[in-house]
Amino acid sequence: MKKIYLISICLLIAITAFSQQQIPLNEKHYLDSLESILRTKNPDSTKASANFSLVEYWKVKDTVKSKSYLLRGKQLAEKYPYYKALSLFYEGQYYFSWNPVKASASFKKAEQAFAAFKTPKGYGRRAAAWFNYALMNKDEKGYEFVTRIILEKVLPNAEKAGERVMLAHFYTQLSTLLMNNYQFARAGNYNQKAIDLLQKENPDSPNLLFAYLNGVSIYCYDGKPAKAEPLLQKAKALLIPYPGSVNYPLYYYNEALYNSTAKKLDQALLSADKGMALAKKYNQKQIYQQFFFRKYEVYGQQKAYAKARQILLDIVKDGTLTAAINDKATIYSELAKTSQNLNDYKEAYNWLSKYQKLKDSINNNQTELKVSELETKYRTTQNQQKIAALQAQNKQAALEVKNENLYKWLLALGCLTLLITLGLVIVNARNSRKLSAQKEINYRQQLQDLEQKQQLKVTKAMLDGEEHERERVARDLHDGLGGMLAGVKIGLSGWSNTHSDAATDKDLHRIIGQLDSSVSELRRIARNLLPETLLKFGLEVALKDLCEFYMRDDLHIDFQAFNIRKDIALSIQLNIYRIVQELISNTIKHAGATQIILQCSQNDAVFYITIEDDGCGFDITILENMKGMGLENLKNRITFLNGKFELQSAINEGTTINIELNTNADA
Repeated sequence: MKKIYLISICLLIAITAFSQQQIPLNEKHYLDSLESILRTKNPDSTKASANFSLVEYWKVKDTVKSKSYLLRGKQLAEKYPYYKALSLFYEGQYYFSWNPVKASASFKKAEQAFAAFKTPKGYGRRAAAWFNYALMNKDEKGYEFVTRIILEKVLPNAEKAGERVMLAHFYTQLSTLLMNNYQFARAGNYNQKAIDLLQKENPDSPNLLFAYLNGVSIYCYDGKPAKAEPLLQKAKALLIPYPGSVNYPLYYYNEALYNSTAKKLDQALLSADKGMALAKKYNQKQIYQQFFFRKYEVYGQQKAYAKARQILLDIVKDGTLTAAINDKATIYSELAKTSQNLNDYKEAYNWLSKYQKLKDSINNNQTELKVSELETKYRTTQNQQKIAALQAQNKQAALEVKNENLYKWLLALGCLTLLITLGLVIVNARNSRKLSAQKEINYRQQLQDLEQKQQLKVTKAMLDGEEHERERVARDLHDGLGGMLAGVKIGLSGWSNTHSDAATDKDLHRIIGQLDSSVSELRRIARNLLPETLLKFGLEVALKDLCEFYMRDDLHIDFQAFNIRKDIALSIQLNIYRIVQELISNTIKHAGATQIILQCSQNDAVFYITIEDDGCGFDITILENMKGMGLENLKNRITFLNGKFELQSAINEGTTINIELNTNADA
């Protein structure tokens, strides 16, 4: 029997994981520690936080207790703006399991309140509020909405929070959505990222448990139970020390899924029964109904179709799993198949008709039933009943002919209807493929944007490290070795003044001259490493001083500055200075020029650099195979400042370089 997917089942781990992620596996110790905080003398803010944690703990087990802790927490948080925002978040947690409309409103208010707190903790809570808000609206807006919120709101705020455990948790959620979209390979990759992070950062956490179980679901739905089994065993090892954990129903659900996928059907039923008992005990209504669906799948594989159909009818009667239109359509389709297997073609046709009424609104073009075969069998049965009735009543031959012609017309009409239906299915299939392709493009673009942001962070760290090392080396040379050389020179000069015979010693004077040259060279190196003129007088003066420093008898540098502002961030100024320094240095080394023109100007946030020389020029195609440190550093700095680079050169015609930089870049 083919594996059956329900959107609510695929999103179960995401919903359960986040709603319980604050509760450690050792629940008794966790609960005792919170109650201890409330009994002892602690600040109101600490007690408010403990009350809010208890809201989350009791929200499924006992809503009355959960609400009492929420009200106490709100009273204690009244004087603290951050904890007032936190009270809105936990108000949403209180409504999470039974009133999605109120929960959605509370999470939205919490997200807006947390926006005022530009701290890691504020960003983390804002990410959590966005995610829960998306979950509360998934039935109305679909999982595409949840995916967009995760990519555009949740992950950026989680990255700002700097919490690797939280980031891993949201990787798990993204993998669940990809699994729901049948992208199992990508789902597995994101889930493995989460597992790798959590095994290092939070090895005994419920987050790691949910990541293991999520991996079990991915591999089972992908038909790879051998890969799912090790993850299931790891999840079980985490739970064994805590026999009273509310997470056992979720474990047994995945155990039943694994057993049914591995064709261990009796064990699958046993796992489902264990999970149902605990889900009922812990008041977990959603997963309780989903265990029925797992049992239905097992009965289908065992060909116990009567039991299978009864389970589906009970699911429809309960209504929990048919709240989402996608899931309702799937269950109707399964009822049609099961009725067909029981040779009840009329009932199968009825369920198929209900399924077809739903499928247009959800763009679902897949069904396991052959529409023409069911319709033919149903009409054949109907025709046989008509013939039997006609024979019993001995109707006239003319009436039989008339009825036969009528039947032909009905059959033709049915065939026409079937052709139209098939045409619509084909059109829907094409539209669905186009939509899926566009979604894939959007996902890739969003992931590429995230990678580019990460690359910018790496570039910034590299440039900052380079500048810090330059500054350290420059100060060590200037304050350490420079002072020592100056001291040696003064000592030699003083000694020569007190020894008359030394005044005419040519070797001594030569050594003193070499010391002078060494001190000058040392100061030149320190100056290149740390431009003190930039720090003291600003970018324009520093660039002018740099040009004068490089000029000599056979080289003239004409520096032209226009509208350079003095309020550019120091880190931006330093990067511009290094870019110009590298340009002049490369020109002197390679161009053999006698004239260099350097123009620097600024228009609002855009900084322009143009450098021209009358040197030998070169073939710019050779740059494709060159990998020099200077050129790489130049490109890194320009890329970091969101800049543009243009180079024009030809042999014996000099070189011109134009650069545009953004001074508002995050440096």
